Amino acid sequence: MDARYPIGHFESNGAITSAQRAAWIEELEQLPSQLAAAVNDLSQEQLNTPYREEGWTVRQVIHHIADSHMNSYTRFKLALTEDRPTIRPYYEDRWAELADTTTAPIALSLVLIKALHERWVILLKTMSEADYARTFFHPESEKTIALDYNLGVYAWHGKHHLAHITKLAERMGW
Repeated sequence: MDARYPIGHFESNGAITSAQRAAWIEELEQLPSQLAAAVNDLSQEQLNTPYREEGWTVRQVIHHIADSHMNSYTRFKLALTEDRPTIRPYYEDRWAELADTTTAPIALSLVLIKALHERWVILLKTMSEADYARTFFHPESEKTIALDYNLGVYAWHGKHHLAHITKLAERMGW
């Protein structure tokens, strides 16, 4: 197993169906409680343990999910209200080194993720086929990304980082 990608890379082949979107929405809806359960009994020392050599700590992973999913939620809102907006990329590696990511209590981000996902799921469940076909432009990849595809990416993203935490706990016997 590659500790960097414990569930593999995101893959989406062919047209994205409404059933696939519903499954991804369900995954986003469940993520906050799954994250909370995964870190509930961890000590400060365990929270400060990297999930792999030269990787982020569990604390950084939790705060990163909050940062990343806030950015994605904003991208959804931009794409729903503007025509093919160019989004602003950010340096997630640099964000992960800021004090609010390296030292802040994870409870702050767990509450944020819970509230954010509640709002995001409301939005996602009310979007039409045409809404899911709306796009944004990502200047780093120079690709136009449809919202239905981005939904899949972020459902995967949550499971990806959850697996970083749960696989670390398994390896360490926590």
